[in-house]
Amino acid sequence: MGVLDSSILFLPFGNDLLVVALVARHHQGYFLYVVSAACGSTLGVLLLDLLSRRLGEEGIEKVAGKRRFEYLKHKIGQRGFVAILVACLAPPPFPFSMVIAILCALDYPRLRLLAGVALSRAARFFILGYLAILFGRAILRVFASSAFKWTMAGFIVLCIVGSVFSVLNWVKPGRRDRRRVAEAT
Repeated sequence: MGVLDSSILFLPFGNDLLVVALVARHHQGYFLYVVSAACGSTLGVLLLDLLSRRLGEEGIEKVAGKRRFEYLKHKIGQRGFVAILVACLAPPPFPFSMVIAILCALDYPRLRLLAGVALSRAARFFILGYLAILFGRAILRVFASSAFKWTMAGFIVLCIVGSVFSVLNWVKPGRRDRRRVAEAT
């Protein structure tokens, strides 16, 4: 789940909810769940990194849109590590994937990127896990309610639709470029 959550797919709170549910049910697995989620998230960022570096600044600008790309590029500036920390700790709708993609397109050092993601995601999941231990019974009651189950069903549909649009948005620039090349020849 962590790999998918930190890639180009649309899964807001997916990893967070999974960690909370697992820790609330099985306190003894707290450390394992947190480390697994952080590692999965870091692996997802590595995949996003590989794609973003391949696309470069022009490709990411096409995916993000010129205004959004320029705005985020300006905000990130020379504060790459701070941008990583904020992106990893901030909840949706913060543009986590886009911040990471822009850093990668700007050739931010991969080792620093992955270390920053691993540390800050681990901190996020440790905090969530601790809160799940404190409020576990109440969380489990909410998870067992039919309202929550229906909400999650709707959320899953939203994630599937959002992921399709996200993948198409990332693939679309390549199609346009191939059409332009074909038209030119």
